[in-house]
Amino acid sequence: MNEVKILGVGGSPRKGGNTDILLDSFLKGAESAGAETKKVLLREYSIEPCIGCEACRKAGTCIKFHDGMGLLYPEIEAAKGLILGSPTYNYNVTAQMKAFIDRLYPYYNFTNDLPRRYSSRLAGQGRKAIVFSVCEQLEIEEMGFTLGALGMPLEALGYEVVEKFPVTGYFHRGAVSRDEELVRKAFEAGKKLAEALLRTGRVGNLPEKS
Repeated sequence: MNEVKILGVGGSPRKGGNTDILLDSFLKGAESAGAETKKVLLREYSIEPCIGCEACRKAGTCIKFHDGMGLLYPEIEAAKGLILGSPTYNYNVTAQMKAFIDRLYPYYNFTNDLPRRYSSRLAGQGRKAIVFSVCEQLEIEEMGFTLGALGMPLEALGYEVVEKFPVTGYFHRGAVSRDEELVRKAFEAGKKLAEALLRTGRVGNLPEKS
């Protein structure tokens, strides 16, 4: 079996909250299928917001800030699978998750014409992702832009977002842990992500026919 690494990134500032619990479930499911996993909680990293200096276009990485993203870039590149989770804050992702996503900008290549066309250095590698969000309100509309704000940047970077996983009606810390069916669904989604990556890896490593 080919080794597959999946990186789980949690954007909640609340320790032990619903986002943390579900992220653990996704990763346990991935591990059950044979994937190597790593969990990153953004509240434990100092990540400056992107200031649009454009220096990364030439350098290929952020050279303005020497912060937590310097530790995370190698993890992102090594992991073919990515799971991003954020609670819904005012119809969008948390500030921590927004800073993380904006600092993925160095992975783009741009042309010199205006408006500049772009491509991604992460594209064409069979990368896959899951995005999820937890919202207090019951109506999916109250989640606002959150799932799009998580998924669209990953798709632009070349990831196939295999599942967008909305979770509504939870607010109190740890409340999702009492919903066994929800936790099971997160586990199964993580397992399916790992299985899809493993299949992609096996196909990609088949010898060419002579």
